[in-house]
Amino acid sequence: MVERRPWLDVFTHVLLLFSALALLLPVWLAFVAATHDLAGVNRVPINWLPGPYLLDNLAAAWQRGSFATRFGTSLIVAVGVTAGKILLAMLAAFALVFFQWRAKIVVFWLIFLTLMLPLEVRIVPTYAVAANALAPFQAILDATGITTLVAAVSGIEISLQWQMLNSYAGLILPLIATATGTFLYRQFFLTIPEELVEAAKMDGAGPLRFLRDVLVPLSRTTIAALATILFVYSWNQYLWPLLVTTEPDRATVMVELSRMVPRGDSIPDWNVVMAGALLVMLPPLAVVIFMQRWFVRGLVQTEK
Repeated sequence: MVERRPWLDVFTHVLLLFSALALLLPVWLAFVAATHDLAGVNRVPINWLPGPYLLDNLAAAWQRGSFATRFGTSLIVAVGVTAGKILLAMLAAFALVFFQWRAKIVVFWLIFLTLMLPLEVRIVPTYAVAANALAPFQAILDATGITTLVAAVSGIEISLQWQMLNSYAGLILPLIATATGTFLYRQFFLTIPEELVEAAKMDGAGPLRFLRDVLVPLSRTTIAALATILFVYSWNQYLWPLLVTTEPDRATVMVELSRMVPRGDSIPDWNVVMAGALLVMLPPLAVVIFMQRWFVRGLVQTEK
């Protein structure tokens, strides 16, 4: 039994209040900056109270950043990456838990070790794959002499090319592998009773039917929690879209927002930039608020 101590409750509430202030203070400053004009936002000392120019700054940020197009691009990328990660993680965990094959423990640990390799570490090889996804197959054909043989016999030169730069495929496909999602699904699938698996087999359910009719309904809260995390992660991606989208018209909202930041001798209109930041923050904030109940259930509950 845990003993309740008043001083510990006070300390906990003070710590929570301090953490909330530390998180909300930058958001408040961004909101205040977005409500002032150029003179007000550059005033020293800084303004702590809102001004009357919020709607004007929001309209200027929306027009300057071409957010009508950028929001559509980011929404497609975020939904595509989220759906791809969930589907791939579920299939990988399903194979690791419910199929018996010799190397599955080794494969699981190889997947788990990729948690130590963030995107920034893998950025160069990943970009090389996006530039030509079929380059490894071309290298195999060249190394085995098949390319030379086909050219000598038929006069046809094999040149495999699949360039994914400046495309939705390049923005989505290199990001859909997730060790975290695979680990979470594996841990959940391990809690499935063996009796349920045997009952499904006795009813004549194959692997895909068992996955669709049994595992997917049981893992609804896990899917919701993972989808919330992955949508926010995908929406906030900056480095990868910056490298893949070399054409300005294909940029995401994060890349476009960074281009709004004043550089060099340009006028530091931070009021418009902060208004753009508020606009960019709205979709993931809405997803978190809407999915909050499912997100908490997915993290603290295990449905069987």
